[in-house]
Amino acid sequence: MASLVEQVNGTASLLDSSADGRHLVRPLPADFGEQWLARLDPVVTPGIRRGTAYSVQSVLWRSRRPAHPQRLADPLTAVMRGVVRSRGHLWLSSRPDSVVTWRSAGAHLELREADRWLEPEEARAWQAATPQRRTLASWFWHDYYGERRNEIVFTGVDLDERAIRLALDEALLTDHELAQGREEWAAIPYPLLSNDPG
Repeated sequence: MASLVEQVNGTASLLDSSADGRHLVRPLPADFGEQWLARLDPVVTPGIRRGTAYSVQSVLWRSRRPAHPQRLADPLTAVMRGVVRSRGHLWLSSRPDSVVTWRSAGAHLELREADRWLEPEEARAWQAATPQRRTLASWFWHDYYGERRNEIVFTGVDLDERAIRLALDEALLTDHELAQGREEWAAIPYPLLSNDPG
């Protein structure tokens, strides 16, 4: 249990329910562990019960191709199975110029247009970017894609790394779709962003 709490919130104060009551902020109920687990969506963190062995792990997924909006939305239930937290950014075909942030905690997933990808000719945008952003853009720069990429870290319980990677890889544009160009990509409606024009 302690390892899971540390993954979710490394600064959380852990109270030992077996400790002398004088050292606790308030007495812990006998079913403290079950109450804490009940706050996590049972669909998101299946199989965690007292006496059950489990492992906390992280999975990093990266890709240089844009993701197809509908093919990304369809497998989300499978991708998020067992995930307690996830964080990263997406390059969506329907938002070719936008950095879309990906954040989740428990059953809550938030996708939001947060910024624009840096372009080589936009000197003002490069100057306004933080040193860290400019450094990362340089590290990941590609002659065709620029800094555009997908990168998400999933942290959870007994994650199926292969299933996560396969589902997300299958959501990427195919060679044929890439060849159609950005105007075609942008016409694909995106079901997860509420401000999508489609």
